[in-house]
This record gives sequence, C-alpha cells and structure tokens, in this order.
Amino acid sequence: MAGNYTHSVSLDVEKCRGCTNCLKRCPTEAIRIRDGHAVINSEVCIDCGECIRVCQYKAKKAIFDRLEDIPPEKKYRIALPPPSLYGQFDNLEDIDYILQGLLDCGFDQVFEVARAAELVSEYTRNFMRRPGVQRPVINSACPTIVRLIRLRFPYLCDHVMPMLPPIEIASRMAKEEARKQHPELRDDEICTVFISPCPAKASYVKNGLWKLRSCVDYVVSMSDMYFALLPHMRRSSNPQCASQSGMIGISWASTGGESSALLNDRYLAADGIENVIHVLDEIETGHFPYLEFVELNACNGGCVGGAAAVENPYIARVRLQALRRYLPVSHNRIADGQGDHVPEDYLFSGPLTYRPVGRLDEDMAQAMQKMQAIEALCDTLPAIDCGSCGAPTCRAFAEDVIRGERTVDECIVRMRERMHEFLKSQEEAGG
Repeated sequence: MAGNYTHSVSLDVEKCRGCTNCLKRCPTEAIRIRDGHAVINSEVCIDCGECIRVCQYKAKKAIFDRLEDIPPEKKYRIALPPPSLYGQFDNLEDIDYILQGLLDCGFDQVFEVARAAELVSEYTRNFMRRPGVQRPVINSACPTIVRLIRLRFPYLCDHVMPMLPPIEIASRMAKEEARKQHPELRDDEICTVFISPCPAKASYVKNGLWKLRSCVDYVVSMSDMYFALLPHMRRSSNPQCASQSGMIGISWASTGGESSALLNDRYLAADGIENVIHVLDEIETGHFPYLEFVELNACNGGCVGGAAAVENPYIARVRLQALRRYLPVSHNRIADGQGDHVPEDYLFSGPLTYRPVGRLDEDMAQAMQKMQAIEALCDTLPAIDCGSCGAPTCRAFAEDVIRGERTVDECIVRMRERMHEFLKSQEEAGG
C-alpha cells in the first residue's frame, strides 16, 4: 500500500529540527523522530495537513501542481474554484469578480464546484430515503475522513455515503459543457484544474478513491491562486462572468453547510481531526442511535480551514455568510418527484473496503503474542508520553520496540531511573 499511494504532504529533512510538535499532533501516529528529524509513515498518513499547521520550521509542506507546469497540449483549461475560495478575499461584494479574475489569469472557462455541491445535496436527500441505508450516514466529501475510516474504523465503512464528491461531479460537468461548446477540441486537449484548500484533495486526485480514478486533471494550491488573482481582481471593474451558485452551494465551504441542505435536523456536524476521531469512536460504540446524517470535516471550520487556505477560517466563514445573504437558495436543481433516484454516475461502485495497516504479524497467534508483549512492556514504562524516545506515546514506543524498530533503553525516563539505581548501588558499595 505504501508504494502505491502518492501523498501530498512531504517533509523537508534539511529544515526539520526534530522537535515533537508534529509528533504530538499527528492524529494517526504516523510520525516518528529518527536520527534527529521526523519520519512519516506513508501507510498511516491521511494527508490531513495537521503537521503542516504546527511545524514552526516549515519543514512540512503540501505538494500541488503549478499552472506553469501544465503541458501546452492542454489547450482548453477549466478552473474549478471551490466555495471556500470566495471567503479568502476581503470586501468582496460579488463572486463574479473572482470568476472573471480566473479568466484573466489564463483559464478558458470557469466552473464553480458549488454548482455540483447543490446537485449533490439534492441527490443526498434522495439517497437518504432509500430503504436499508446504514444510519447514521457519514458524508464522503472529505477524502481525509474517508481514508481515516478505511484505515481505522472497519465497522463504519458501510456507513459512508457512496456519493462522489462535488469536485468530481464538477469536473465531469465542466468537461461535458466544454465538449458541447467546442466540438473541435479533442478530449485530451481539455483539462480541469481544481483550486484546493488542502493537500488531501490533491492526494485524492493523484490516487483516486474507492477504486475510482479522478476526472480532475490538476490541483493547484489555493494560496498560490489567491496571490495570482489579487492583481487581476483590482483591475476588473466590470466582470462579465455570472455566478451560478446559491446559498446551499456556498454553504458547503464551512462546517454544517452540507448538513443543513438536507432539510433534516437529526444530524451532527463536526470539524477538526481530533474532534472527528472522537465522534467516530462514539458512533462506532453506538452513542448516537437517533442520528440520520453525520458531516465530518478534517479541517477546523471546514474547507475554509484547509492548510493551503490564506485567511483565518472563522473570518472566511463570516465573509461567506455575507456573500450568501442576497443569493437564491439554489441555482441548480433536479426534477421533483424522483423519490430515491440517484444517477449511477454520481455513486462510487461497490462498498468502501477496510484496509488495515500496522498489523503486528500476519500470523494471528504471533500477533496475539506480540500484543501481550506490548501490554507487558507498557506496564513498565512511565506513561507520561513525553515523546523523547521519538514516538508520540509510551504505547506507540512499546509497539516500536516489539516490532524491533527501537530498543527499550531509548526511553529517557527509564534510562534515568536505571542510572539513579546504578549510582545509588555504587554509593552503597563504596560506603
């Protein structure tokens, strides 16, 4: 799995000081300190970007495509701006300024992801009416959440809604529109470029999700696009683009927006990866039997809090609320009376499969023995989770020792205690 999955979070070893900030904050314990610098376990990393946020030395970074690297044979380039982009700009009165700015930056067409989000909201309501759907239904728009559940929560895999994320639907719709408007273009001459607030969506495009290869071609950083847009927006006094997003589509940018569009008050919306893990633990143990829908976002505040965003997520959320004020509820609707109908091309094929990582041993008997050894070793450790050994917790250190990756003497506290015992015995022997 490690060799097949391409991550969008990377480490610059030269900048890393070997501190324990990322070690402590990684939600899946994917980071260790080895030889004075961090090491990321690609099997366990979920590209949440938390290490990027907390690294004061800028040693962690997100990998995105660059506009200048898109090959010239891609003659027709379509920008896919997410609604979270709109919250990055101060004193923005009209979304059209951003859409026009993207055209001025060199794009041939702009297709708002919020348009697809409004359709996904309607089809989600249809999906929720289907008999036999496992409740609570967990949203699938955040690829970090889907990967987290796939790696750590096997009993919740069938709760994840098999609906394609809005960026996927937007890319397909945009290409279809481009083919109709420009029949002279070949398919390989058209490309879509998503403007991403986080590394997780870049990883989704590179690797696909749920056995599906993404229709999105390139993913650029929102922060890079923000600074490229600024000069064009200042010059654009009369934007010609007309936004086709409504309140529902814009609301997807922040936590609760997807849930509120379902017209169902039996939902829970949570953000921040640590909060999300806590909620998933509670769902797995049956704490929320009355819930119909659970919206989870890895980033604080939702997509506006992505590691590649520019603005504070809470300020961005207020700006989006102001933009929504005079918009219609939705610009994009499906025909009424469709019952539980959802087009097949809006759904992933097959169930989400559990992909366990970090097995102690392929042989069950050996794995049980190693688990007992870990428990026994944990009882001898100080249980203060200081991180000095290079592992985030004492239990993680015990696992590393039993796996043969570390030696027990690398526990600083334990070594200090043994040193004190040795000095005390020397004093007693000399006395």
